[in-house]
Amino acid sequence: MSRTYKIKIRDRATGKEYTLQVPDDRYILHSVEQQGVELPFSCRNGACTACAVRVLSGEIHQPEAVGLSLELRRQGYALLCVSYARSDLEVETQDEDEVYELQFGRYFAKGRVKAGLPLDED
Repeated sequence: MSRTYKIKIRDRATGKEYTLQVPDDRYILHSVEQQGVELPFSCRNGACTACAVRVLSGEIHQPEAVGLSLELRRQGYALLCVSYARSDLEVETQDEDEVYELQFGRYFAKGRVKAGLPLDED
């Protein structure tokens, strides 16, 4: 049986805050869109970082977030398009370029990437 959790979302780009109810068996991005809230997204399959958030409190489950390194997941980043709520949550949207830089900047800046991406290096 599905549970519902409260999610508070701070959209840094617009300065708006939303408090919504999301079921634990639906992707968070899809759930909030169904409630009329527009948040950043692009690919919808966990491969880019357009819908990235920083989890400020609560527990999130994102087994399909292939576009986010284990290190950034450990630091509290999540991709809403492929994330499920596992408790009440408070999240803050992130700038896609910031997340990209956190994840890849240290590799590309040093010329360390020869082939592929350093997502599973951990």
